Amino acid sequence: MDPRLSLITLGVADLDRATSFYEGLGWPRRVQSAHGVTFFQIGGLGLSLYPRAELAKDAGVPLANSPSQGFTLAYNTRSRDEVSKVLAQAEALGAQITQHAQDAVWGGHHGHFCDLDGFLWEVAWNPSFVLEDDGSLILPA
Repeated sequence: MDPRLSLITLGVADLDRATSFYEGLGWPRRVQSAHGVTFFQIGGLGLSLYPRAELAKDAGVPLANSPSQGFTLAYNTRSRDEVSKVLAQAEALGAQITQHAQDAVWGGHHGHFCDLDGFLWEVAWNPSFVLEDDGSLILPA
């Protein structure tokens, strides 16, 4: 197995509402012909939104009570100031800010929000991480 992710699928309560949220963030929607699922291109990765009950059914697992148990999705910015701007953009679209932008113990600047379905996102500027022009994250060796 190559050390990479290809697609992240979020099980959402309301597909149309979630799709509008991510389109509002400016993310490019793909595979317009897909029915019952929405796809976004996010750098070299795909994000799909799929109804939570259908996702649980497809995976053969019980429907989870909380979508954010045990993980956080992260969006890294190119500058310290961009953290607050991204948090404000998400909040304007209905996200709940759980931690306003602040300095981090690891030397960067970050904040957190829950999207419309309760998925936890970190928005972070990390001076040790490099972002390529296409948004690819290069971790230090």
